[in-house]
Amino acid sequence: MEEHLIPYFSAEKSEALLFLAVGVVAIAVSVWLWLSRSRWKAMALPLVAIAAIQLTVGGTVYFRTDAQVAALQAQLAADRSAFKQAETVRMDVVVKNFKIYKAIEIALLLTGLALVALMRSHQKLFAAGAGLALQSGLMLVLDLFAEARADEYLKFVAGL
Repeated sequence: MEEHLIPYFSAEKSEALLFLAVGVVAIAVSVWLWLSRSRWKAMALPLVAIAAIQLTVGGTVYFRTDAQVAALQAQLAADRSAFKQAETVRMDVVVKNFKIYKAIEIALLLTGLALVALMRSHQKLFAAGAGLALQSGLMLVLDLFAEARADEYLKFVAGL
């Protein structure tokens, strides 16, 4: 049973670290852009806004995962049926939420790309669009990987 549980949560924890790293880098780049008075400094706003999400989600997932795994292992060992029911309900919500995140990330990515394509003569909007496209595209890719892992894990849970 744990051959699915441990790898799923281990990958979630690894991706959480990636979220944290990307968020820190985005904030560092934003500070540098702002302090250097770069003509690209308008990129800082979307970089920081999405970095806040990355740091919040990454930190939450990373720091709760070990306790969550321990509780799930204990529940699985004690009552497989209760584990299956509770984890199915939880993972159904997780999978549904990924569909919402994906729609938002695609909308933000398209908005950023539209700004880049259409606002070349407006440096601030162009830069903001580039930052938005970069961050939302990265979030979309990472969430697509996480969504695929969640789907696989849910199949494991459903098969118990």
